[in-house]
Amino acid sequence: MMRTIHNTFFNLFAKINWQRTLLAMMVSLTFTSADAQSRDRKCNLGLIGGFSTYKGDLGDNMTDFRKAVFEQNLIGGLTFSHYINRSFDITLMGTYGSWGYYFNNNTVFKGSMLHGNINLKYKFSNGYMFAEDSWFAPYIFAGMGVTNFTGDRITNNIDYPMVGGVGLPVRLNDVMSINYQATFGFMSSAHNNASQVPQVIPTGNDMFLLHTLGISFNLGAGKDGDKDGVSDSRDKCPATPENAKVDAKGCPFDTDGDGVLDYMDKCANLSGSSATAGCPDTDIDGVADIDDQCPEIAGLVEFKGCPDTDGDGIIDSKDKCPNAKGVLALDGCPDRDGDGIRDEEDLCPDIKGVTLFQGCPDSDDDGVEDTRDMCPLLKGTIQTNGCPDSDNDRVHDGIDKCPSQAGSPAHSGCPDTDNDGVFDDLDKCVSMPGIAANQGCPEIKKEVKQLFQKALQGVQFETGKAVIKPVSFPILNAIVQVMKNNPGYKLTIGGHTDDVGEDAMNLTLSQERAAAVADYLITKGVDPMRVNASGFGETMPVDTNTSAKGRARNRRVEFNVEFLDTAK
Repeated sequence: MMRTIHNTFFNLFAKINWQRTLLAMMVSLTFTSADAQSRDRKCNLGLIGGFSTYKGDLGDNMTDFRKAVFEQNLIGGLTFSHYINRSFDITLMGTYGSWGYYFNNNTVFKGSMLHGNINLKYKFSNGYMFAEDSWFAPYIFAGMGVTNFTGDRITNNIDYPMVGGVGLPVRLNDVMSINYQATFGFMSSAHNNASQVPQVIPTGNDMFLLHTLGISFNLGAGKDGDKDGVSDSRDKCPATPENAKVDAKGCPFDTDGDGVLDYMDKCANLSGSSATAGCPDTDIDGVADIDDQCPEIAGLVEFKGCPDTDGDGIIDSKDKCPNAKGVLALDGCPDRDGDGIRDEEDLCPDIKGVTLFQGCPDSDDDGVEDTRDMCPLLKGTIQTNGCPDSDNDRVHDGIDKCPSQAGSPAHSGCPDTDNDGVFDDLDKCVSMPGIAANQGCPEIKKEVKQLFQKALQGVQFETGKAVIKPVSFPILNAIVQVMKNNPGYKLTIGGHTDDVGEDAMNLTLSQERAAAVADYLITKGVDPMRVNASGFGETMPVDTNTSAKGRARNRRVEFNVEFLDTAK
């Protein structure tokens, strides 16, 4: 294969008319293709010229570069490309010219070929293999085309070939490029006309190869973001302010060579530094001499070159403590705890305090200094050493058993409201005088206790029912009279059963019997609010359930007295 190619090119060089060839190349450089658009100039238009070769049922002259091919299969056309990104372009190509096959200098067939294609181009000058602005910008492409063939010895029709190929452009400048491109087309059928070339029957797929050389032009003006006359693609200083004088690379000048560009240099003819906008700074404090109010003493920019020795934000000339870092409110003197009192006058310089105590704290603001305050975080009174006393009985809340009621210091701050000798924290009948043995409530009369004891077995019901037997009425009437004579009583009635029968039935029966007793009392004039009935079933026996006597004792109604006037 390589030997064949070598011989082919050797014959080609031997036979070419070099004068005509040079003329053809000059024409090609004037009318050629387009492939050099950029992100600045996204569109590209080009002219192409070249020749076509054939391969199919009739033969193959894709590698036959004899003089006859150049003379007879010339083509010309246009290309248009649009920039997608640094790696890809979309390209349209259109050509018109001759297409034919020659064998032993004889024309086997010759016709016209009108061809167009659209393809996607992959550029190697994308920053990965070659620089984006490289003078050599090779690419490959692939796409689809449409071709119309006309001629006497070929089948006249339209084909839709798949196309692909390679391009080798050379960029001359930002606008113009020259390019060699090889476009290979694979068609869907053979196009030789069997009636004109009877010795060859169409069986395969025809192919063609277009060799073109062209010149292209990038359309539109390149972007110039900083409007300095140098396009962004070539601008090495793309952020130069408008109207700044720049060199060919788009970078501004530095006349005095001090590293500060002229457009930022306030003293363009005096060597300075960037810190002082290009102006001299004798004391090297970052403030240009023309703005420095203390030009012989290194200072700070914010104080126009004057010093602040202690770094407290107050210039030395106004600082009453220039060697100790302080605060503006105290004329530059220090206040470590930030309480507004100079450290030299503060009795507690490391703890934030108040003026009343010369800088010592009163954390709860109760008028008692923390060192004397038993409750430094709780606002209190002077009388209770700074601890709170909600009821003002001089017993602080921390030890006051009755913190919301003024009481006696002798009994941890609790009162004795009913003066019965039982203090309210222990008294169950706070406003009703009683006895200590009954937790401050009145003593229940002996005869009442006896009556309630008698009622345990004296209140009887019909078997398995909540119906009170008449034999129970005298006892119940006596209880009614007790309730009327003692308006402070509240009666709790509890119903109980033995364990004969189901638990649930016994619980229901006990509740119904207690309710029956309560209803009887209410019907006899007892206030319903003073009666409460509950059933406990067999859960609270007072005797064994294994004997008749024990079961009889367990079937009972209990009466207990509470007092309406209670605090707990």
